[in-house]
Amino acid sequence: DVQLVESGGGSVRPGGSLRLSCQASGQTISDYCIGWFRRTAGTKRDPVAIDKDGPTVYIESVKGRFTLSRDNDRNIVDLQMNALQVEDTAMYYCAAARLLGAVCGEFRDWGQGTQVTVS
Repeated sequence: DVQLVESGGGSVRPGGSLRLSCQASGQTISDYCIGWFRRTAGTKRDPVAIDKDGPTVYIESVKGRFTLSRDNDRNIVDLQMNALQVEDTAMYYCAAARLLGAVCGEFRDWGQGTQVTVS
């Protein structure tokens, strides 16, 4: 398994920016899909951006505003968030899934989350 710790959350005005960071340890993330998820209500965590150590897939609402970057040597995955909107308010999590050929397995390893509040 891989241990994940998020940081960089906070409060920001609409239109502002934040950069979230996910520090991984225990495994080399080059063999993992790394995703950013968010929880806005209840317990369900919805995907925001999924990276396969290659193409990154974003949900439509964040395209052009959020950018995921990966540094396999340092085991760090960042999420740059620009032009933040009130609707982006959520608890943000990073998660890891085994890279199985060209597809991701189940996301089983999760960080504690970092709160992003846009108001």
